[in-house]
Amino acid sequence: MSMETGGLFDAAAQEQRLGPGAVLLHGYALPRACALMHAIARIEAAAPFRHMQTPGGFTMSVALTNCGALGWISDRRGYRYSAVDPATGAAWPAMPPAFAQLATAAAAAAGYDGFEPDACLVNRYLPGARLSLHQDRNERDYAAPIVSVSLGMRARFLFGGPARSDPTLKLPLRHGDVMVWGGADRLRYHGVMPLQDEPHPLLGSRRINLTFRKAG
Repeated sequence: MSMETGGLFDAAAQEQRLGPGAVLLHGYALPRACALMHAIARIEAAAPFRHMQTPGGFTMSVALTNCGALGWISDRRGYRYSAVDPATGAAWPAMPPAFAQLATAAAAAAGYDGFEPDACLVNRYLPGARLSLHQDRNERDYAAPIVSVSLGMRARFLFGGPARSDPTLKLPLRHGDVMVWGGADRLRYHGVMPLQDEPHPLLGSRRINLTFRKAG
């Protein structure tokens, strides 16, 4: 079950409250989008995007890479964080200052002062890619929020409740939007519906998502 929110909120509003600890900051990353894309290109050159395997043996439709002290990985042994890229054995690229500054500022704008992420999962969606409902619970401490930045093609983001069976909000996320959730909303289920091919003027048929976490 989903509830389309398109007609319930003013599209020009800068802040959309989704719960006691969850906020959608419309267009918050737009002033830094070019710097973010240049940084992503450098990360990709050092640690290319790849499609990882789930513990159940399925290949993820979303390609990913990481930057920061820790990187999120998945294989037949499970979901976890690692200080090294399993493809090379080398440390993940350092988190660019533009990334860390945006994540800290967005968290503060949503009411979470002092957020210092040590992990950034970089996801690349092409048309048809999707992310099933899940919770972010591989982190050691749930006190820190999740900060998620959208770049490129529009996504339909599903934001549910503490149980997988709870109703979900269906939120259009556009280029430059930033989602922040923590506190009472930290373990809400969330996902992304299959991406439609609606090319973005700058990124074409791609969506890039940056997910910042305090993992260690």
